[in-house]
Amino acid sequence: MQKADCEKTPKRPRRDGSPGTPQNVSFAAVRSSPGSELHPGYEDWTVEQVCSFLQLNGFKDPALLKRFQENKITGPKLLLLTKSGLEKFGMSSSEIMKLFNILHQDAVKVINDPIHGHFELHPLLVRIIDTPQFQRLRYIKQLGGTYYVFPGASHNRFEHSLGVGHLAGCLVQTLRDRQPELQISERDILCVQIAGLCHDLGHGPFSHMFDGRFIPLARQDVQWKHEQGSVNMFEHLVESNNLEPVMKRYDLDPKDDIRFIREQIIGPPEPPVDASSWEYKGRPKEKAFLYEVVANKRNGIDVDKWDYLARDCHHLGIQNNFDYRRCLKFVRVCEVANLMCICIRDKEIENMYDMFHTRHFLHRRAYQHKVSNIIDRMITDALLEADPYVEIIGAGGKKYRISTAIDDMEAFTKLTDNIFLEILHSTDPQLNAAREILKKIERRNLYKYVGQVLLSDKSKRLERQDYKNLPGEVAKAKPDEMDLKVKLKAEDIIVDVVDMDYGMKDKNPMDHTHFYSKADCTHAEKIAKHEVSCLLPDIFAEQHVRLYCKKTDQDSLQAALQHFIKWCNNRDFPKPKEGEFMTPLKVGNSPSTPPDGDRARGRAIRTNLFP
Repeated sequence: MQKADCEKTPKRPRRDGSPGTPQNVSFAAVRSSPGSELHPGYEDWTVEQVCSFLQLNGFKDPALLKRFQENKITGPKLLLLTKSGLEKFGMSSSEIMKLFNILHQDAVKVINDPIHGHFELHPLLVRIIDTPQFQRLRYIKQLGGTYYVFPGASHNRFEHSLGVGHLAGCLVQTLRDRQPELQISERDILCVQIAGLCHDLGHGPFSHMFDGRFIPLARQDVQWKHEQGSVNMFEHLVESNNLEPVMKRYDLDPKDDIRFIREQIIGPPEPPVDASSWEYKGRPKEKAFLYEVVANKRNGIDVDKWDYLARDCHHLGIQNNFDYRRCLKFVRVCEVANLMCICIRDKEIENMYDMFHTRHFLHRRAYQHKVSNIIDRMITDALLEADPYVEIIGAGGKKYRISTAIDDMEAFTKLTDNIFLEILHSTDPQLNAAREILKKIERRNLYKYVGQVLLSDKSKRLERQDYKNLPGEVAKAKPDEMDLKVKLKAEDIIVDVVDMDYGMKDKNPMDHTHFYSKADCTHAEKIAKHEVSCLLPDIFAEQHVRLYCKKTDQDSLQAALQHFIKWCNNRDFPKPKEGEFMTPLKVGNSPSTPPDGDRARGRAIRTNLFP
């Protein structure tokens, strides 16, 4: 191409897409119509017009222009160029991003987050965020019913997902800079960021209440968790928003990379044949460490936990003793048992114990708070009552219930915390029962907490398959020596079994974590608990069994307590801790004040049950 040819002024495209008269303007200023990502008229551009377009937008390197001319890059071909194709032309990453911004209106977005400060998001991440499937997360509370106990816990799954996507990029970029030999590509980084961004797409109303309480009761025939919903929703997001061409533009392979993203969220597609096999398909065994960034199934140390510990503590008003920024300074990849794993500096082991202790502390103080749990249960009861009568339109106009919306992602996209208000404000008489339960929540007329018992002995803990029989057992456990004024039925009682641990049930996560030393950063090994401190826990899991009563009068609550005490005695459980549900005693001869003898007799009965 002659220089004069390159400097021809392109014609301004007309509204109908045909070339217009020559204009000395930058084509960067010509934007497409709403709903289209392409500039009108590009399909008619010649090689010379493409060169002129590049020059007008600051790409004036003669060698670059020559490559465009030699490869006969016309307007249609320009729009199909990928990141790798432009790199072969000699364009830098910043120049490529600038060109994509001009051509496709893609741009890096800066987020101001209260936890992580200002951070940038890749244009592809922005395209994913700006979809109805992702925006849905704005309307799902991160902590469900906990917001009814902690007024600051108003944050949603949306901002948590942004934070995890950001931290995923930080961790992988740190490993890439620290260990170039790992050959972490920009494609790897982008896929891990997408997995972090989309790992919670499958959450239903009030987060863990939906897949932890509602679905197991409403759909006892299915085994469904939000991770499966996240994978299904991500695939629906990509397909319904036609994002495969955008992924290709940034050199992602829609087939292999979507599989890689799926595996990061939910795990391998099928169990391994033997311990030595590599069950993942998205990335080879040499990059096993990439699967430990978003959801680390080896020991639970991942960026998902880093974000929610910091974010939840911030909104709950609870001190966070773990600093992920320090952890980033001491992570690297080492070979462990023929796998490349993310390892941590040996001196940081106490910081890791602090992380898991903070997680356990949050469960005790907030996530498993006795009031927030009963609110979750009341919302669950309301959804169960409303389930047969609520219709959600899915693909092809097919109607789904609340419990079956998980089978169709178009219907599930419409299911958020808003279902609470839809039921509450409905005038449908079929929703009366559900509406009354939600009104009780609004008026703080909650089911009453009766008491709880702590089961630290593993042999005495309750199994999940037995949970449904527990209300009936408690209702039948009537003390023989007491004449109770109220007869309780199984439907009047709620037995809530709460498991608390360090994230791996009875196991110590540190037994599955490897640490390297300053002297040898290529070799990592485990550090035994007794080598760290004598004050660390010996037991890493416990179970609390809580009793609630739907009847809130004093006689019913007293009866429920006696049933609970008798039931614990029958099962050889420790004596339960009683709830503070009794009306405060008044001074004087008030009719509400029981005689001293009756009070003493009640204490004697409880004591005799647990000699």
